[in-house]
Amino acid sequence: MTLGDNHMPSRSAFIIGRSLLVAGLLLSTSACSWLGWGDDDDAPKGGAPKPVSILMRQNTSGPVGTSNTAVQAVGPTVNAFLWRASLDTIGFLPLVSADPYTGVIITDWYSPPSTPGERFKINLYVLDATLRADGVRVTVFRQVDQNGQWRDATVAAETNSQLEDTVLTRARQLRIQQAAPK
Repeated sequence: MTLGDNHMPSRSAFIIGRSLLVAGLLLSTSACSWLGWGDDDDAPKGGAPKPVSILMRQNTSGPVGTSNTAVQAVGPTVNAFLWRASLDTIGFLPLVSADPYTGVIITDWYSPPSTPGERFKINLYVLDATLRADGVRVTVFRQVDQNGQWRDATVAAETNSQLEDTVLTRARQLRIQQAAPK
């Protein structure tokens, strides 16, 4: 026997390790249902589209060893009207990230052609599965060019709320358009 053979795990150790890994994954998956994620009690009623789900998990209710491909939606959701309205409102800005599962939209810096000495960046959060006035939060960042260096500058407090109002107005328009008879 060589030194290398002493450090090889036995087949039973491999099987035990793999079994522990599978058990850990099953426990973490079952913890999602224990937390109550996936309940449809908060789903919007009427003509609103079904909200986008944040997490997906495999249904493991079948016998062990079978391939069960049914998927169940779990987790917090965002309102589809607010999501679409958010993208419509800030669509002229370059996007760094737009995640419909978490409702987070992050833009890159943008300098308006009329004022090249300043630039803006927006973080927008869709916070709710229903179309509500407090379902969206906007944070605007502003920088000004001072001698070739970008420096943070203040943003009027009403700028954030004006953008939020614009998103909400657009979301209401989208909802009305969808509800209109065709």
